[in-house]
Amino acid sequence: MRPYSSANEEAEPVVMSPRTAIIGPIAAHIAFVMELTLVPLLLHAIQLQFSLSIGDLAWIFNSYGIAVAAGVLLGGWCGDAFNTRKIFGYGIILFAAGSLLVAAAQSFETLIIGRALQGLGGGIFSPLVPLLLTRASPQKPGRVLIVWGSIAGYIAAVAPLFYGSFLSEHGWNLAFVLIAAIAVFALVNLNRRHLYDDLSAHPRFKKDYSELVRSKNLWMTFVYVFCTYGSITYYLFQLPVWLSNNEVKVASLGLLLTIMWLTFSGLSALLRNMVDRPHIRTIMLAAPLLIALGLPLTFYDESLLLLILSSILVGSGLACSNAPSTQMILKFAPKGMSGLSTSLDITFARLGGIATVAILAEKGFAYASSTIYLLCLFAAFCALRVGKGRCRLADPTS
Repeated sequence: MRPYSSANEEAEPVVMSPRTAIIGPIAAHIAFVMELTLVPLLLHAIQLQFSLSIGDLAWIFNSYGIAVAAGVLLGGWCGDAFNTRKIFGYGIILFAAGSLLVAAAQSFETLIIGRALQGLGGGIFSPLVPLLLTRASPQKPGRVLIVWGSIAGYIAAVAPLFYGSFLSEHGWNLAFVLIAAIAVFALVNLNRRHLYDDLSAHPRFKKDYSELVRSKNLWMTFVYVFCTYGSITYYLFQLPVWLSNNEVKVASLGLLLTIMWLTFSGLSALLRNMVDRPHIRTIMLAAPLLIALGLPLTFYDESLLLLILSSILVGSGLACSNAPSTQMILKFAPKGMSGLSTSLDITFARLGGIATVAILAEKGFAYASSTIYLLCLFAAFCALRVGKGRCRLADPTS
């Protein structure tokens, strides 16, 4: 298939070093991850201020996820069809605006609108992060994805502990202002450095969407992502709800989330040299097993040691699932559809989270744990099946 280029691209883009080129995308991803990290800390305070039921709280949690699931399809398609950097920037603007709207909200309805706008923006820019990163380091795409996850994870790990210890007394609104500020920093950095996104260096291809439908390995990986991220999202939603019912302080919740993210970042760093090698499917298989071991411990006992062990196991599962599954999706993506494929990756992750939270939010321990075990079992099956047989692997920079 013959690549085509656009006449609207900048004539002389500035070529940046890989380390410089990844600053803006990683900063934006930090804001995106901090939403995931800090919002569980804020749910109880939001519930008290607006007198919400658990069902209402689930809507605040899920309105963001639904908007992300919709936004990533738009972002991925536009990223493949137009200037990736510009679409990335538009997404950041929407995300920051939604964060500020949530921070200023005085009603439940405004919260939902702000969360939806925040999620739409996050959905637009988030699938373009791995594209920009792998284009900056095409020789070692798995390594740069691990570095991306590790840096964002370390910073996100500090956020819940720092917020829970020092900023929680100033109100939950401040967390959304902080998220918006980091997003604005990413946008300023992106525009100031004129990130190189030349279509002649990364040619466009005419798309055959039937190839996307026919790729069994790609869809098997999507199902794997749905199951693993659904389980992890349920953990992030249910942990603060369960702990608040047992009168556990916000600082303690922050500590547990920090441990989870530090585990994720530390293990990701250890795996950075393995994801571009044949070990990748073994790493993916470990993820659902670790999650299945760790998540039920949250509800088994009030022991702090068991809660810490649960955070470590779930964080390890997230590390074994995150970059490896993204790397597999980039490999199995048809030519010219990397953006759409990474969008579907995030869509399946969010849909998994939405489904598990919606179905299990008000269910008892036995029902919830049984469902999580089934999800993890199916994810393990998908990890074993991915890559079986022959399949044409696409260039992740396409």
